[in-house]
Amino acid sequence: MTAAELIILNSEEVRRRSIKLVQGIPHEVIYWKPDEEAMSIIEMVRHMLESEYIYNEIVKTRGRLDEDFVTPWESRSFTTMADEIAFAALYHQQFLDSVRMYTDQDLDEIEIIRVDRNQRRKLGDYLLRIAYHESVHAGNLLSYLRILNIDRPDIWD
Repeated sequence: MTAAELIILNSEEVRRRSIKLVQGIPHEVIYWKPDEEAMSIIEMVRHMLESEYIYNEIVKTRGRLDEDFVTPWESRSFTTMADEIAFAALYHQQFLDSVRMYTDQDLDEIEIIRVDRNQRRKLGDYLLRIAYHESVHAGNLLSYLRILNIDRPDIWD
């Protein structure tokens, strides 16, 4: 198995578990948030899914986004969790397809340089961090559900 295939496997597993989690969230709580400054549950789900697209665009440009960069989510209204998942599916597939094109050498030698963040990462490292970001927010969602006393053992595994 190549390094790119392992990155894809990791990304697919993270997304599979995120979808399982998101599908288990009752619709009546999707606008709940723990405090006024926090994201609501549906906002966090969108952030998780949209971020993969943003990070993929950053990878394509090796670290730079134009000032006028807009994502496909920009003008979308919040509706349902199923809609959020369905909308993100095409962009997730595009991300996976782009990862498939990288060789082990690419993953080790291409650098993603984000001057605005004083960040320099090898491509392989950066791609793994994309899935990690989603995992962190999945953990946030699990915390939200625990605060709400939503006991759904089927979504915890």
